[in-house]
Amino acid sequence: MKRIFAALLVLSLGTAVFAEDMPCEEQVTGYEHMFCEKGAETDNVTITNLHNIICKGNAFKVAFNCDFKSECSKAGERINFDVPEAIYTREGTLLIPACSKVVGTIIKIKKQRIPNKNARVYINFECLILPDGTAVKMSAQPCTKDGSLKEGPWHTAGKLAAYTVGLGIVGAGAGTGFAFIPNPARLGVGYAIGIPVGTTVGLITGLITPGVKYHAKCGENITLILCEDLCLCKQQDCNCNEQ
Repeated sequence: MKRIFAALLVLSLGTAVFAEDMPCEEQVTGYEHMFCEKGAETDNVTITNLHNIICKGNAFKVAFNCDFKSECSKAGERINFDVPEAIYTREGTLLIPACSKVVGTIIKIKKQRIPNKNARVYINFECLILPDGTAVKMSAQPCTKDGSLKEGPWHTAGKLAAYTVGLGIVGAGAGTGFAFIPNPARLGVGYAIGIPVGTTVGLITGLITPGVKYHAKCGENITLILCEDLCLCKQQDCNCNEQ
């Protein structure tokens, strides 16, 4: 009887030790929300006892780590981005510390084309590097309609305006010259003919020439959107300036 009792005691102690060595089972403890960026498809964040999970479709800003020019880059190159500010949920949970970095790979560059098609840069954001050096796999792309980076409509409008105004001035000069040949009194007629012709030619020229290249300055922000859930270990607030 004593032997049976001793065996049961040893078995129970062994089971207790084994249970302590087993990793803690992950359990959902709550749901929180990101601050929404324009273009985000969701703001949901799943909180567990082990991880903070930023759900697929969330979006957040990153900044270019250096100047970028589409004409000087090619597919396969790596680009580094900074997370300029710590990212929290609306409920106050720290998700991504400040001074984290995101690494992206260029998967395709479409050069500017005729008629007036701007260059497009396609990037896969594939790795998040935390301030302590921990690398976290991620999958994200630029948060745009076609998933590419390109110059906005203001740059295109500026290009068209430059062509229009430039050739408008040329047209005005030509009209002035023609007006002075027979009679100086016809200066107004020369302007009336030369300026509209020049601006029209300028606008047409701007529309049928190649679009603009994609340029970004160091520190310029873009928004990325997650293509898969981003699973992060629990983070503690820290000041990156102290590192």
